[in-house]
Amino acid sequence: MDAISFGTDGWRATLDVFTDDRVRVVGQAVADYLRDEGHDAPVLIGYDARPSSEGFADSLADVLTGNGFDVLLPQRDCPTPLVAHAIVDRGLSGALMITASHNPAEYNGVKFIPADGAPALPEVTDAVADRLADPERLSQAERGTVRRIDLATPHAEHARELINADLSGLTVVHDAMHGSGRGVTDELLRSAGADVVCVRDDRDPEFGGTPPEPSAENLGPLVRAVERHDADLGVANDGDSDRVAFVTPERGHLDENLFFAAAYDYLLESDSGPAIRTVSTTFLIDRIAEAHGEAVFETAVGFKWVAEGLAEHDALIGGEESGGFSIRGHVREKDGVLMGLLGAAAAAAEPMDERVDRLLDAHGDIVAGKISLECSDSEKARVIEELDDALPDQVAGREIAEIVTLDGFKLLLEDGSWLLVRPSGTEPAVRVYAEAASQERADALLSAGRDLVAPLI
Repeated sequence: MDAISFGTDGWRATLDVFTDDRVRVVGQAVADYLRDEGHDAPVLIGYDARPSSEGFADSLADVLTGNGFDVLLPQRDCPTPLVAHAIVDRGLSGALMITASHNPAEYNGVKFIPADGAPALPEVTDAVADRLADPERLSQAERGTVRRIDLATPHAEHARELINADLSGLTVVHDAMHGSGRGVTDELLRSAGADVVCVRDDRDPEFGGTPPEPSAENLGPLVRAVERHDADLGVANDGDSDRVAFVTPERGHLDENLFFAAAYDYLLESDSGPAIRTVSTTFLIDRIAEAHGEAVFETAVGFKWVAEGLAEHDALIGGEESGGFSIRGHVREKDGVLMGLLGAAAAAAEPMDERVDRLLDAHGDIVAGKISLECSDSEKARVIEELDDALPDQVAGREIAEIVTLDGFKLLLEDGSWLLVRPSGTEPAVRVYAEAASQERADALLSAGRDLVAPLI
């Protein structure tokens, strides 16, 4: 099935390519994989708020039950992290999730989540992909059953136990971006005592004309609502609520790097442990960790690697600059619902702007930036290989002190700033990231990175 490109984040495509027949092929490949691996517990099939998603979930249920697996379906469209939590909570064989996450309305997608609730590692997704071309081979077992279950209540109970916060007196605006977090993240915050105002909390097949991506340019309605309601905090989730973004009264959109720092700082007030961050994420985490006598472990970009680090190092928190985070005691999958509660708990203990100001005063300002350069998937490896020979001794007037090759090339400069060039794992692009102590310096690094990479594409 050449049209199906099934990787760690599953398969996403526009609906002219993402068809029912092909979704069934993916379902059969997963059924074959689970049977070959000796799994016989039920399989959960979740789906997001897109109009086509429930129908695709029903088709997957038909395939899995035809292979003898009992299937669990949610009572309604649901966030991906609720699915991941239910896998572990119920001891399931795994789950399939129908979602295109933050992609525009004309997309849909499917991903496989294994029995540990963490993102599938390459050896698992490769094993599933290897079975895509196999002819359908239904087992001779009796056909499985289908049952609808509540995912929200057990997840909320676990979240409140993990983050025992009293949000009384806190006003929070939740922006569901018309996605599956509506009625989930806001209800969790409300159950902890917060006064919650909701925006974009209806199910809209077009997502209001904006992709459900909680980036600064898409959060205008949330920024305005925080101002209008004199709220303490704004919380936004992407289409399937595995990612989170925050808005504060003074800053507007809060850079995800700064939220990561604030969340780690809050957790360290009552606990201890290292942090896991990706190579593209701020060194501010390292400075906070050092001040508390803790370690930081760097991974390649992709939450599957963060999840591995969380398990290997018993880390207190793990995250990435794109807004995906999880914490100790939770499933090792990014969870924008849980992190909405954690952010509100941190804001209740100390206003978020004051907390961030305090951290920057103590550890130094950081300004992060990112640009993308179009590059076909077939050319990415060549570009990165040629970049190895093109690396200069200086970048934007500063000597390169060290080169990290964990994921692309990360150039650590003598002034403490850095520049990263890596191939995107999800789009036909090469990413250029930078971090510095000022906007001017960060812009200079991004410009230098563009000049370095563009001639190679």
